[in-house]
Amino acid sequence: MSVIIASVLLPFLPETPIQLLVESLLYDFGQMTLPFDNVDKEYLSEPKKLDIKDLKHFMLFMGPLSSVFDMLVFASLWFIFGLREAAAFQTIWFSYSIVSNLMGMHIIRTSKMPFFQSNANKTVYFSSILLSIIGLLVPYTFLGKVIGLVPITLNYLNVILGVSILYCIIAIFAKKIYIKKYGSWI
Repeated sequence: MSVIIASVLLPFLPETPIQLLVESLLYDFGQMTLPFDNVDKEYLSEPKKLDIKDLKHFMLFMGPLSSVFDMLVFASLWFIFGLREAAAFQTIWFSYSIVSNLMGMHIIRTSKMPFFQSNANKTVYFSSILLSIIGLLVPYTFLGKVIGLVPITLNYLNVILGVSILYCIIAIFAKKIYIKKYGSWI
């Protein structure tokens, strides 16, 4: 949703197709560790039935929240930093997307407070940290150059990490509202 909105509003694509594919591949590597994850004991206490209606509620509740933070990044880059160079904009978006998605994965993996009340398996933590670092470093590599990314200054790291952390904090509160409204976490 965010990329579609930004594509309409910006004079360039917020991300090229090859950048999106590489970003998705890195994120998918992080998700490949989820079979090793720890599941909260109370989640396993009784069989769960997957209901499409629950999935729809989740998507319509959490999806727009994620898009709001994506738009916050776009607006910050455009209005606060005055960034008009497509390659730099795409690079920041590429790194932000990887970091925020991997951090967000820890928020949605449990109905509890991640990192405090429910811990992921060490493999999941390790892959999230490693792939976030890789996502931040790709723009400085040959691969980054090939897919149109450029080295960025460290002040943009504040946007990438700051908005990702803010998103996670707000998503934790949103999760509590969701559970109160719908009675359970997906």
